[in-house]
Amino acid sequence: MKLAMIGFGQAGGKVVDKFVEYDRERNAGIVRAAVAVNSAKADLLGLKNIPKDQRVLIGQSRVKGHGVGADNELGAEIAEEDIDEVQGAIDSIPVHEVDAFLVVSGLGGGTGSGGAPVLAKHLKRIYTEPVYGIGILPGSDEGGIYTLNAARSFQTFVREVDNLLVFDNDAWRKTGESVQGGYDEINAEIVNRFGVLFGAGEVQDGQEVAESVVDSSEIINTLAGGGVSTVGYASEGVEPRKNKGGGLLSRLTGGDEPDDNLDTAHTTNRITSLVRKAALGRLTLPCEIEGAERALLVLAGPPEHLNRKGIERGRKWIEEQTGSMEVRGGDYPIPGAEKVASVILLSGVTNVPRIKELQQVAIEAQDNIEEIRQESDSNLETLINDDEDELESLF
Repeated sequence: MKLAMIGFGQAGGKVVDKFVEYDRERNAGIVRAAVAVNSAKADLLGLKNIPKDQRVLIGQSRVKGHGVGADNELGAEIAEEDIDEVQGAIDSIPVHEVDAFLVVSGLGGGTGSGGAPVLAKHLKRIYTEPVYGIGILPGSDEGGIYTLNAARSFQTFVREVDNLLVFDNDAWRKTGESVQGGYDEINAEIVNRFGVLFGAGEVQDGQEVAESVVDSSEIINTLAGGGVSTVGYASEGVEPRKNKGGGLLSRLTGGDEPDDNLDTAHTTNRITSLVRKAALGRLTLPCEIEGAERALLVLAGPPEHLNRKGIERGRKWIEEQTGSMEVRGGDYPIPGAEKVASVILLSGVTNVPRIKELQQVAIEAQDNIEEIRQESDSNLETLINDDEDELESLF
């Protein structure tokens, strides 16, 4: 799947920057174009892989390149005001070669939290290609203002994109690690999971062809209908076999070596086990998978360790667990890979305790902020005005 990626704000820019690096290292061909948008000049200068002419500084007349200070209303305003500058960078993207737009943003800050929904709305108005979002939720320990920002941004962003893929920092933060180390690891997880998902089906000349191809239309159909999506991932190291037929014909006929039947049973069991681990382990957004509207299963790894029987069993298990009749599946052969990985995209999930908790905490934070503001005004009046001996103001 070929994507035009736009990272909005600090977190979004870093994730897209990491995607470009991932794409280059693996020659995956996912990132057709990459743009970073920010109101903070320092954040744009810190990027390593996005071309400098594709980094857009917005809001200079308002915030002078210093960011919006976690004010996502201001972030939305400057995105509206400077949308033509963002469009100028997008104009250089060969849209006829792109399957979809992907707008990536952290939802807790100011620039991306406010600006990403504005950009998504703009893209949907102009282009016919799908516009997806990756929204990154802040940790619950990051503070009330970030939770409030995330709740407001989430409910706006999800309405403006064709589907919102969510990553919850809370589910991935480790105790005791540094802030920078934590974010670097989280960004790597985001890119690894979505990289395998979007990379499936891309075949170069001479490469192994999948038995059951997963291409961009499979992903687009799974994400159709909108709503919220989450991604599961599980992998297991393997020893790639040498000097053995690992092609399509070998897998269809069962090969000609005595241990092939045993190998087939083993690979089938491994695949079904990985499917369960991916669905029931750590999802990018923890949720109850029952009730998911649509799902897509991708098995990636050395061709000799993939087989149709295991994939079909895995797909059927997902159908039973979700209750969905729209479960697609296929393999992504990677000759010479050292592990087999299972990636599951669950689209249209609704039983998400984290989102309900986020909304509730945000409502409480909003009430508290208003209460504190009123109390502060009252206290200030008490401080500067003495009822018994009131002074006249200068003007």
